[in-house]
Amino acid sequence: MATEGRARHARQPKLWDSADQLRANSGLRANEYSVPVLGLIFLRFADFKFSVAEAELKDSLPQGSRRTLDKNDYQAHGVLYVPPEARYAALLRLPEGADIARAVIEAMRTIEAENPDLKDVLPKTYHRLDKDTLLALLKTFSEIQMDVEGDVFGKIYEYFLSEFARQEGTRVGEFFTPTAIVKLIVEILEPFAGRILDPACGSGGMFVQSARFVQNHRRNPSAAISIHGQEKTRETARLCRMNLAVHGLSGDIREANSYYEDPHHAAGRFDFVMANPPFNVDTVDKEKIKDDTARFPFGMPRVDNANYLWIQEFYSALNERGRAGFVMANSASDASGSELEIRRRLIDAQAVDVMVSIGPKFFYTVPLPCTLWFLDKSKHDTVRAETVQFLDARHIFRQVDRAHREFTPQQIEYLANIVRLYRGEQTENAHGSVVLLAEQFPDGAYRDVPGLCKVATLAEIAAQGWSLNPGRYVGVAEREADAFDFRERLEELSEELERLNAEAHELEERVAANVVALLEAE
Repeated sequence: MATEGRARHARQPKLWDSADQLRANSGLRANEYSVPVLGLIFLRFADFKFSVAEAELKDSLPQGSRRTLDKNDYQAHGVLYVPPEARYAALLRLPEGADIARAVIEAMRTIEAENPDLKDVLPKTYHRLDKDTLLALLKTFSEIQMDVEGDVFGKIYEYFLSEFARQEGTRVGEFFTPTAIVKLIVEILEPFAGRILDPACGSGGMFVQSARFVQNHRRNPSAAISIHGQEKTRETARLCRMNLAVHGLSGDIREANSYYEDPHHAAGRFDFVMANPPFNVDTVDKEKIKDDTARFPFGMPRVDNANYLWIQEFYSALNERGRAGFVMANSASDASGSELEIRRRLIDAQAVDVMVSIGPKFFYTVPLPCTLWFLDKSKHDTVRAETVQFLDARHIFRQVDRAHREFTPQQIEYLANIVRLYRGEQTENAHGSVVLLAEQFPDGAYRDVPGLCKVATLAEIAAQGWSLNPGRYVGVAEREADAFDFRERLEELSEELERLNAEAHELEERVAANVVALLEAE
């Protein structure tokens, strides 16, 4: 099984290299190429699932039966109906003189017509690709083995999403959160069952990992969780719907601007909220939303920054037992003025449960570190009511390359298990994290570990000016006198300088914007 897993993992880069070489020869930019390619992966996936269902349904018919299978049979079997003219093999068999782009577009339209949930979702821009490139892509994806099990197509789709994210640069933040970050959020949040909302859902990674979490705990995601998302960009909302479909999921994904629109009537409705919202957004028109106390119960921040609008949206969407996990700019943990007052009220409400510091280089667009916030409205009637757990994960990572980092499955499980110990829950060991846990928690019970974790009381947090910055509480790990490593220390200092330079640049931009606003006001 391990060898098979490695083979599947190796297949993803090989497919990517083949497809990316075709892109380089086509002269198209990554953002022109990505959606059509992801559409072909979807088409191959739909065809594969249809083929498997077809064989199973035919085997289930009584021997000698002349009944013909129809669309209703396949949909009852839980797969998309793929008409004959849209089958992948039919596209590969097209004669040399055929208009392949037109045939692919018609295949997409036909699948949409037969499956209303996909209406206006599938890409139809295949005339941008020249005939040779499109044909080569069709042949490349036909090499995906048809005898695979599990969610290999979903993993290939995710892999391509992440690689396009690397290439597209600044635009990537609109649709992709690194999978390692999403997995950590999901593992700490534990969305076993219930309604899930992501009001900045991008390509739907939070939903996919939530479903995988449910599946890993031997439950049926389609029966256990209900998916609800919002995304302001039409193309990105389509990516999300395709991503859900390629993982065998469905959801209510709305095209909406989450600052001003609330299509899911979210206040108090959701068991789980998870998101990676855009950081430090300015020019949100607060006049339009200042009276919406259901979504913004702690009032409007006076600064021109939307971070605390997002935080309130996540909090207000939770029901009385709900949990939220989201990515946020580091600066929000220590923000002053009206933002501090909102943060104080959130802490006083006993809703803040866990704060996790993440180091730099996890995101493809910026090297900045970030903080993961976890809220839990049910903690007020637990022993955790007057406490918050702080975790410093900045020193925990796997170096992917010089510019990028990620968490290993073992590291994700280890960090989530530290939270489970704090909550009094059973730890997990699917990825061997028990070894790491034994080093720091030898008795199998939670304890504060300098440089790693600290449980602070609300009184201690008040004494720190209501800061939610883990660095203020966790402290520094003790080192032996001869444990100094020059290379390691130099790397730490270099990262710190990079972080400070990036934060200084961010502050310069905010100061400049505020100066302009003041001058215009005069």
